[in-house]
Amino acid sequence: MASTIVWSIDWMNTSTQIINGFSEVVLTAGWRCTGSEQNSATPPETFTNSIYGTCSFPEPQTGGAFTPYNSLTQAQVLSWCYENGVNQAATEAAVNQNLANLINPPVIQPPLPWVTPA
Repeated sequence: MASTIVWSIDWMNTSTQIINGFSEVVLTAGWRCTGSEQNSATPPETFTNSIYGTCSFPEPQTGGAFTPYNSLTQAQVLSWCYENGVNQAATEAAVNQNLANLINPPVIQPPLPWVTPA
């Protein structure tokens, strides 16, 4: 089965000062990439994994493009993250690998062979 990947912005820090003529400039955002996948058991079990981090943004340039805080969209802020060092493909690959390891663990801890279950 294929996993379902969802990206989100959990929080944003903004400046309380005017920066290059702009107010409420977003300086940092907390992002999260969450994946979920069902195994092939009957009934299927759903596994989830998240990777999260932060991303800082450059200050807007005087006279440059600027979106007021109240007009920002999650998609826009996520695009800033991807443009400023968050590797979308690598993060999604890591989430998918973590899900695969949860569904089919590469290492397990079986009971000791000399211990009789109680």
